[in-house]
Amino acid sequence: MLSKKHRLRSAAGFSATVRSGARSGRRNVVLYAVVRPGESSTGNSRYGFIVSKAVGNAAVRNLVKRRLRAIAAEHLANMDTGYDIVLRALPASADASWSELSADTLRGLDKACTQAARKAASSGRKGSCDA
Repeated sequence: MLSKKHRLRSAAGFSATVRSGARSGRRNVVLYAVVRPGESSTGNSRYGFIVSKAVGNAAVRNLVKRRLRAIAAEHLANMDTGYDIVLRALPASADASWSELSADTLRGLDKACTQAARKAASSGRKGSCDA
């Protein structure tokens, strides 16, 4: 499980990330990433997860959510800037294997973080992501 400092918990945080964050869509997930303003290069990245009823029943949704949390926890060691990241599971994620979901998530995360860093650099903020 992700610690509190690595979780995106407020509705405002989710909304801001989804609305103004860089977006990367894959077959199984859509990722949104934004560099948090005022964060240093050692800031904690925070993750939020959206798994709707379209993915499946409660058992399937919880399985997908646990897998996404585990993938995010593995990736935390490589993250070097304070990002807010929202992972939205698509219905295809219910049938995806661990390796497919992991590969889609990491590729999407790399692209979304790169775009977010570019956006932040153009607005005067620093950011980088090594996925």
